[in-house]
Amino acid sequence: MQDPNFTVMSIKVIGGLAIFLYGMGLMTDGLKLVAGSGLRTLLARLTRNRFSGVLTGAGITAVIQSSSVTTVLVVGFISAGLMSLSQSVPVIIGANIGTTVTAQIIAFKVTKAALAMIAIGFAMTFAVSKPRAKKAGGILLGLGFIFFGMQIMSEATGPLRTYQPFLDLMETMRNPLLAILVGMIFTALVQSSSATTGIVIVLAGQGVISLEGGIAIIMGANIGTCVTSLLATIGKPREALQAAGVHVLFNVAGVLIWVGLIGPLATFVRWISPESTVAIPIERLAAETPRQIANAHTVFNVANMLIFIGLTVPMAKLIKKIVPDKAVKISDRATPHYLDAMFLSTPDIALERVRLELIHLGGLVLPMIRQGVPTAIQGSRQDIVKLALMDDDVDDLYAQIYAYIGGLSQYEMSADQTHLLAELVEILNALEALGDTIELNIAPLGLRRIDRQIQLDSGAKQLFQPLVDLVSSTLADALTSLETRDESLAKEVSHKKAEVSGIADSIFASMAHALPRDAKERMEAVQIEINFLELLRRTYYFARRIAKAVIEIESNQDRVLPADEDAPPASQA
Repeated sequence: MQDPNFTVMSIKVIGGLAIFLYGMGLMTDGLKLVAGSGLRTLLARLTRNRFSGVLTGAGITAVIQSSSVTTVLVVGFISAGLMSLSQSVPVIIGANIGTTVTAQIIAFKVTKAALAMIAIGFAMTFAVSKPRAKKAGGILLGLGFIFFGMQIMSEATGPLRTYQPFLDLMETMRNPLLAILVGMIFTALVQSSSATTGIVIVLAGQGVISLEGGIAIIMGANIGTCVTSLLATIGKPREALQAAGVHVLFNVAGVLIWVGLIGPLATFVRWISPESTVAIPIERLAAETPRQIANAHTVFNVANMLIFIGLTVPMAKLIKKIVPDKAVKISDRATPHYLDAMFLSTPDIALERVRLELIHLGGLVLPMIRQGVPTAIQGSRQDIVKLALMDDDVDDLYAQIYAYIGGLSQYEMSADQTHLLAELVEILNALEALGDTIELNIAPLGLRRIDRQIQLDSGAKQLFQPLVDLVSSTLADALTSLETRDESLAKEVSHKKAEVSGIADSIFASMAHALPRDAKERMEAVQIEINFLELLRRTYYFARRIAKAVIEIESNQDRVLPADEDAPPASQA
């Protein structure tokens, strides 16, 4: 028999794999849009308990089809103090279960319907106006490409069924260590365990690879996928390396436990999997093995979850010994802590990262508001200049968040996601305006006081302090409501207007009462004090805007502000 044309075969296999991975991307994008705010709900439940953590990790990974992205996502929650390393372990364990969805999908023998799925999915995507139908069409189109790519690879590798050198090579896959090594290296090179799974199932469908060999290769793929997680930690905080370490520890330990039990695992999987009635051995092997490999993948990862779920704390402690925490250092204030371009293709996750970064930005603005007026009233020139320069970090971080949002806006988002993005932009602009209020308004008033040797009232600082404290506390509460998603706290902030106005009016009355009959020599000082008063009112306005945005986010209901609240109080500086 003529040897296969390996050039043509290679082109078909690579092309089929490319179509397969493109289909995976389309299906994943569609699932992300359908999931919508469901991902955000999952994120909010990350730390409830171990099993909810497992379900969360599995659910997110099943949608985004990347255990590495889930791992990096977990790093952000650890960095934000929203979860500990031990709490992250179940999520990372669950991510491995989520990846088995790929194997289960591609094990279905529906390749003959691939072109029909592509045609219907294309029609739904481009000819239907309803958003839900378009999303469903995208998922169906992606699924069709997955099966079409599988069909191309299957047809390309068909001649290998009778090519003895290849069959001899596949016999070597009965050596589990060699098969694990092959799966590990291939997955590390292509950066996709889904690609490895797809090829293994294609070969199994040709009857040229045994169930035991397929199980061993997929075990190797479990280790190989850790390379993606490790690469994602480059340039990231120590927490990222620790989370990736959990991923590596769990996957490697799981393989070590099962490497000597591949035979019993294969026997169990054959028992639970459907049998074929085909009499010819190789045809029967080709019919049964793909489903058996998919089931083995699921059983392997679920069994490992049950083994390790009670060891989350010891695993975290071990990783902390291997990768100890660094001594705490003051990081660059303007460096984003949570923005990562890899999340842009998953809007729900990217929006969550923006929210966390806004909390970070708020942490830069709040001290400026607390120090602003008191420093301008009594501080030295050096103190005031230092205060004004703090806004440089705010401006730098603002620009980076805005650029990230610009990148995110290029991706398709649901109506809820678009609404959330608009409210986050509202908060971003409010925080930037607060920083500018200090730099461009309050600090210059302090410098004018020094340059012109203007003597403010000796009790000015004490007079303004109650209003400074109230305005600062409302901003702090607004930021806390953003962090904790506390709508009731945000509503408390939005209802402080009367209290702020009352204290401001009291201060103004005290200033007017203290004016001497001949007040000309104090007019410039009074003008500065009045400006301080109006700027503190303005500060509360922006704190209130943040609180109202939080209310919008949590209630997801459009509210129209009264006309008199459409703009902040004008500055008189």
